[in-house]
Formats: sequence, C-alpha cells, structure tokens
Amino acid sequence: QVQLVESGGGLVQAGGSLRLSCAASGRSFSTYAMGWFRQAPGKEREFVAAISRSSDSTLYVDYADSVKGRFTSSRDNAKNTVYLQMNSLKPEDTAVYYCGARSIATYSVTYSRISEYDYWGQGTQVTVSS
Repeated sequence: QVQLVESGGGLVQAGGSLRLSCAASGRSFSTYAMGWFRQAPGKEREFVAAISRSSDSTLYVDYADSVKGRFTSSRDNAKNTVYLQMNSLKPEDTAVYYCGARSIATYSVTYSRISEYDYWGQGTQVTVSS
C-alpha cells in the first residue's frame, strides 16, 4: 500500500507561482510512475503532468497542453517526493490538485489517464485570483 500526501497549495494572484509536493510512503518510490491531475468545481478530473519511473540517467516528463511552458514536474527519489512547480498561474488553474502513483511502470513511459494510476493523494487546493 502506498500513501501519498500533497502539500503546497494555497491562494495566489494571477501571474504568481506555487510549488506542490507529493510525498510517498514505501521503499519502492523510484520504481513508480507519478502523475499530477486536477479537478475544478463542476468539472472532471484532468491530466496535468506525468513523470516516468527513474532509470540511471533518463527521466521522461509529459504535460497537458494547457500547462506546457508554465509547469514543471520533477522527482527526488531520495526524499520519496514528486514536485509540481507552477509558474505564471492563471485563474483557470484553480482546482484541487492530486498526485497519483502507478506501481507497475515501464521505463521511459508516462501515463496520462486516471485509470492508469493505482494510488491517489487527498488533494491540495490551488486558488488563483484575478
């Protein structure tokens, strides 16, 4: 069983930045593929970013078109943590942000569908004011 805990959400003005963190339990974090999703009020949960499991030298990251160039995801396997750096935030980025973990993952593959993830955190609220 993997437990995920997101943090770092909050209220920020448009154009500002936030960094979300997702801390995972367990000793196999480096073998997990990780993802970020978000859900705005009245909308379905949607893909934001995905990061592959780590190999010795290569990491793959994928982003939704709506956040490309503004958001950056990274991982620190020593800390069992994945990050989502969000810059140039817009009011339409307002949502609850969730991280997901996929326990059986292939090197160099990122996963962008909700059904591909086995574990989820409780979410952290991000509110961007105009």
